[in-house]
Amino acid sequence: MWQKILRDPQAATTLSILAVVFVLGALAPLIAPHGPNDADLGMVNAPVGTPGYPLGADESGRDILSRLLHSVNTAAVSALIGTSVAVAVGVTAGLVGGYFNRVTQSLTEWLFALLMTLPGVLLLVILMPVTGGDYRATMFIFGFLLAPGIYRIVRNLVLAVKNELYVDAARVSGLGTFRILGRHVLSIVRGPIIIAAAFMAGTAIVTQSGLAFLGVGSLEIPSFGAMISSGFRNLYIAPTQFLWPSLLLGVITASLVLLGNALRDTLEGSKPKPVKVGSGQRVVATTHVPDDEAPEALLTIRDLGIAYPGVSGELNEVVRGVNLSIAQGEVLGLVGESGSGKSQTAFSTLGVLPPEAVITSGSIRFQDREMLGLNDQQLAGVRGREIAYIPQEPMSNLDPSFRVGAQLVEGVRAATGTSKADARERVLALLDRCGISDPERTYDSYPHEISGGMAQRVLIAGAVASRPKLLIADEPTTALDVTVQAEILDLLRDLLEELDMAVLLVTHNFGLVADICDRVAVMKTGEIVEVGDTESIFAAPRHEYTRMLLDSILDEDTVRTDPPTTVEGATS
Repeated sequence: MWQKILRDPQAATTLSILAVVFVLGALAPLIAPHGPNDADLGMVNAPVGTPGYPLGADESGRDILSRLLHSVNTAAVSALIGTSVAVAVGVTAGLVGGYFNRVTQSLTEWLFALLMTLPGVLLLVILMPVTGGDYRATMFIFGFLLAPGIYRIVRNLVLAVKNELYVDAARVSGLGTFRILGRHVLSIVRGPIIIAAAFMAGTAIVTQSGLAFLGVGSLEIPSFGAMISSGFRNLYIAPTQFLWPSLLLGVITASLVLLGNALRDTLEGSKPKPVKVGSGQRVVATTHVPDDEAPEALLTIRDLGIAYPGVSGELNEVVRGVNLSIAQGEVLGLVGESGSGKSQTAFSTLGVLPPEAVITSGSIRFQDREMLGLNDQQLAGVRGREIAYIPQEPMSNLDPSFRVGAQLVEGVRAATGTSKADARERVLALLDRCGISDPERTYDSYPHEISGGMAQRVLIAGAVASRPKLLIADEPTTALDVTVQAEILDLLRDLLEELDMAVLLVTHNFGLVADICDRVAVMKTGEIVEVGDTESIFAAPRHEYTRMLLDSILDEDTVRTDPPTTVEGATS
């Protein structure tokens, strides 16, 4: 984490500035020319450059430089107290409120909603008799007023992760609640907590300075607010007295805000600009495809290379030198183990690679149009209209907030430009064509009200609604049981014959390949190692990796020859 932060120029610069400022503050007792409250009436409003008073003196004859250095300490203590209390209270309540039952959630939500209704600065002024004007006690109370911000961040993140499979696995393995919260849940939310803490530190410093400017607190405590107040009263006599504390306060708060932004980009993985090759700009290298190389190909991929930046910034290539072509009406199976680069190749064709991906080389031509380098607006004219996509997880690709029909109608209207009524009729007809027995009921259902097989039929109906020329299917049957898989395959086969679509089928299932594909491309660690028609690939594979994949298929003739190991004392 620290390596990532220090490699970010904005984070490194702001951290350096803050480190210098706060180190100088910590050394104030040693390097300050005078005490923060030492007054010399002979130096009242002394100008900048006066011997012994480099930044001059204020209206009481106190050294401005010395007070600035000591004010840094006041700001640092305010930030530490306010932020620490906010983080401790907010994180604890967020973990409890997000993880436990509804009663606990409701109670914590009510308490923090009440805290948010309190007028913060006004409350701190009212409580001055209680705090005795001590800024540390004031910041302690202010930490509780900051806690709702942390609480909401943590609670929402905990609600999102508490039902993840790895948390369930931790429960099943016997881990206690507090260990699960500390090890599996807190680790997920620590990034946003660090980011929020950076912003809250700046808020605490500004609030303490604002209170000191208003005269809330001890006059003996040096602070930016008290110095700005003094300089403001003396603005027309010695304007630089107002400048120095305002400038340093601005540098500190601006650095904390910029640090928070840099932490957000680094820890949350916000969409970074792709790493560029060579000149420092994204390079999408295209390769010219000769006209006679694949004259009948609908889709042609040549020398495709895809890479991702590593932690230190170097490019790690995950796809290299991929060459594929698909003719109209042809079904090409792209086969390989998980992580071999199949989906990356498909996503590059669709133009939906992650923003950090780098196209290092190659060309993707669809109907003689180069796809690499097109922006989202240009791709919108192709995706959904001429190139359609069937995802691997049907239930994850339907928005749970909207009915099935509304989502399909929206896609049909975007792809075809038809009216809402016409789109509805087309969707109902497609649902019926895709083997859904009650299209009206499915149309009006939410995703959670239909089965996985029905959800896959819905997505197939949406994909073929615009009668695309190319269909990219990414493991379209993996999430389904065997009976439903057979039904989906029959449906796809009928649709392919009816619509004469070309299909790029991404899969690791050789049974599916044998059933539906005309040709097969075998992919290993980002490279195509063998391409051929389906019959020849199964009958006489040329590459060792292809033979290994085929040998791993279980068949009915495979029997176990070794006798089973028996356990002493066990009975059959």
